[in-house]
Amino acid sequence: MYSYADRLRAVELYIRLGKRLNGTIRQLGYPTKNALRGWYREYVQHIDLRIQPVSQAPKYSECQKQAALEHYRTHDRCISVTMRVLGYPGRGTLTAWVREAFPETRAFALLPSIKAYCGATPTE
Repeated sequence: MYSYADRLRAVELYIRLGKRLNGTIRQLGYPTKNALRGWYREYVQHIDLRIQPVSQAPKYSECQKQAALEHYRTHDRCISVTMRVLGYPGRGTLTAWVREAFPETRAFALLPSIKAYCGATPTE
């Protein structure tokens, strides 16, 4: 993460060099071309750079999150089925929601592997 002064220095040099990405990056040693483009776009739109990064709105509403968790709970607690049927969210996001809402889930998922590791035989 670059400081406000570093970002402003990069944008001002970019403008002074005639909006040449490679020349600016070569002279400063930072940032990437996409970061510099973004900083320039922000500079033009707001006539300055923001001091603090702006947080993004959540991608999914609380209602969508609850619907996904309810589907997961009522359909055999299967993440793959929930993702396929609802079409959202990604595996990482849904797994995080499940671990937050159902903390006991993680312990149950580990039990078979722990028993196998300890040498216990499953009862039939």
